[in-house]
Amino acid sequence: MLLLQAEPYLTIYLHQGPDSAIETEWLGYANSADFRRSVLLALQFGQQQHIRGWIANDRRLGAVRPRDLEWLRAEILPALAAAGVRRFALLEAEDSLNRLTIGWMYQQATTELSFEIRPFTEVSQARAWAIGSF
Repeated sequence: MLLLQAEPYLTIYLHQGPDSAIETEWLGYANSADFRRSVLLALQFGQQQHIRGWIANDRRLGAVRPRDLEWLRAEILPALAAAGVRRFALLEAEDSLNRLTIGWMYQQATTELSFEIRPFTEVSQARAWAIGSF
């Protein structure tokens, strides 16, 4: 696991295995501008590393605005597919409202995407699956 970026609200890691994966570990609330900037940075890292997996560790993610979730669904998830992502591991938010709203967004996006989104409760299992070791 290689640390790529550290912010007060997010840490971005690169995992290597049979396939490479980016992990976004949200540590708390990020305002809209920081949220989008950080997601775009993680996407850029993923494109540079030719990743095949993504780990969205949303357990401690703070509130996310509906317009940012729509942006994520409409812009970022298709960009992940275009970059070659095949496995998207989701560690759901501990906050019940976040879990519902973010989960609903992923559920809506599933029909539009060419990669599998799978929920996990254990980070080690999410990481293993995302890099193709599971």
